Amino acid sequence: MAVRVGIIGLGVMGADHARTLHRSVASAVVTRVTDIDTERSAQLSAEITSAAVSTDGIALINDDEVDAVLIASHDSTHAALTMACVKAGKPVLCEKPLAPTTKEAAAVVAAENGAGLISLGFNRRFDPAFAELRSTIRSGDLGNPLLVHFSHRNVASYPGADSAFSITGSAVHEFDTVPWLLGSPIVEVSWHAPKRSSRVSEKLQDPQIMLLRTADGVLTTAETFINAAYGYDVRCEVVCETGAVQVTKPDRTVIDAAGRRGTGYPADWRPRFADSYRRELQAWVGAIISGTATPLASARDGLAASAVADAVITSMNGGGKTVAVTVPEI
Repeated sequence: MAVRVGIIGLGVMGADHARTLHRSVASAVVTRVTDIDTERSAQLSAEITSAAVSTDGIALINDDEVDAVLIASHDSTHAALTMACVKAGKPVLCEKPLAPTTKEAAAVVAAENGAGLISLGFNRRFDPAFAELRSTIRSGDLGNPLLVHFSHRNVASYPGADSAFSITGSAVHEFDTVPWLLGSPIVEVSWHAPKRSSRVSEKLQDPQIMLLRTADGVLTTAETFINAAYGYDVRCEVVCETGAVQVTKPDRTVIDAAGRRGTGYPADWRPRFADSYRRELQAWVGAIISGTATPLASARDGLAASAVADAVITSMNGGGKTVAVTVPEI
């Protein structure tokens, strides 16, 4: 059995997913692709000959040659396209965020109504380093977790990025990873601004610092710096009662030259998390074939992350005041 996958959105993320599904995921066939940029669609269809071009996202979702849908289009389209997949009864993997706001995310969860069709692309759950970090914490060998320190840095932001985008488009990964690591939901947040980088416009506060408190009392410091320039770099350390554990940068080579020893940084997330994306996509396809529940983040996980993002933006607009996180009851 093969799962026929249609992909909506063929930017960097969508095109990378298409190639991974085509080359590296067993029992997956990319049969339809679409993008608002028709040239992108044509180029990818020429590269992956099993993939015909659909006129738009809704046509792709309703196509009889599509069993499951992957959404990697602009964030503003996620809610409507995901609900269209639910209406069509087709499994969907939606890249983060599930929706730009908590209200929209809640509407998606309500539309799914527990059917389990929606998976969210929070790929760190499938990264070997983060999985080992979680296992170490959960073992109890280091005592109870007390503090978590996160940093999430990119080379450069997308054109037009503002302060809210740094939260909904970047820090949202931390909003999912923290409760997944600790087994406790985020209940309280506050947003803080250090000195702004001279390389960004006034509409973007970069870097940002967020404090996230989970229900078990653990405090997380989460830094986002989406114009860090030097490379793509994600770090995490968990401080426990009798020790600390951290994710290390996965270097394959070390360069000795000109009197120095060093390693390099990737230009974006793809080299760092390539293995996690492959594992995530294989797990998604495998669950569809077996008819079992998705092992990926669920629609409710996406709703929880959106609620945290909304609370952080509220704190930002309120001058850094502490804000409680409210996840709507569905």
